[in-house]
Amino acid sequence: MIPGSSGQVIGFCRSLLDHQTPGTALVIIEISTKPCEQGTSCTIKLPAQNIPNEIIWTHLSSGDLISRKNGRIKVNSLNGTIEENGSLTLKSVTLNSTGKYKYTVYASDGTETSGQVEIKVYEKFPKPTVRLVCHHNGSSYLICEIPYSEDLTISWYNEKQIINDASEKQLFLTPAQIQESKLYSCHAKNPIREEQSESITSLCARELFGLDFWITVSILSGGGALLLLLSCFLVICVWRSFSQQKHQQDEDELRLRVFQDEAPNGTTRSKHTARGQPAPPIPQEDTSPQPPTQTQTQHKAQIRARPPPPPKDDEEYPPPLPNPRNKQHRKRNEEPY
Repeated sequence: MIPGSSGQVIGFCRSLLDHQTPGTALVIIEISTKPCEQGTSCTIKLPAQNIPNEIIWTHLSSGDLISRKNGRIKVNSLNGTIEENGSLTLKSVTLNSTGKYKYTVYASDGTETSGQVEIKVYEKFPKPTVRLVCHHNGSSYLICEIPYSEDLTISWYNEKQIINDASEKQLFLTPAQIQESKLYSCHAKNPIREEQSESITSLCARELFGLDFWITVSILSGGGALLLLLSCFLVICVWRSFSQQKHQQDEDELRLRVFQDEAPNGTTRSKHTARGQPAPPIPQEDTSPQPPTQTQTQHKAQIRARPPPPPKDDEEYPPPLPNPRNKQHRKRNEEPY
């Protein structure tokens, strides 16, 4: 039956009779409500049994409609489709899609059938999570974290047993419940969907420096490891710098020693090395004349007695031949003095 008082039912019937076409039969169908979830497709079934020749669906709240006649869509402002049997399918319904939809069916014999179907679109909600809040005075409570929805129902479970008289998002725990350290979970549902959170314990964790104990320990451990790595890196850098400096000093000292060894006599020699250590003394040569020994004398004699090597004949360039003397020159030489 149509919801409401008897006066509303009579007014609704009179309205349909006023719009009735003369010569046609009017059949009134009961109103039904269909739940739908936000963001999904929703199909409203046509209560009529026979396939209509012409059908019109109208959203009473917005005035949008869709009509089909002889199997062809004439008007479509509902963002939906009409199935073969006359049912209405809405694509990706929103909260604004909630309301009453009126259908008008015209049979092949001219019979007109009208009725209304109401749909209720419920908001889609995610899986809830439970958070434990602990205070320094020893009290604690649980919070069911889930977005607000008008049609949402909250319930709490303790070790898979429902807790009576607990329908709020916050659940306060007694000291006895805290010491029991049992598992608690939050359950949320609406007419078409229900979700349950993961279970957590009611035992409050120890705190250090205002944070969870183990979180603080992890932070301190990570900081200590980072400090150790930085220290190792610094030691390696200092050692490499010292090694390079020592190697450079060794090279400078070697160059200075080679330079001093190659320096001529009489040059000033440094009294210290490149490292600041006293330089070793230079060995002095004995410059006093010494009598030659017998071996040296014989060697010099052999050097002096060795005759010069004979000149080599130059076969490619022989010496020029002397010119013959003429008669005049011969006579001059024969003249007596």
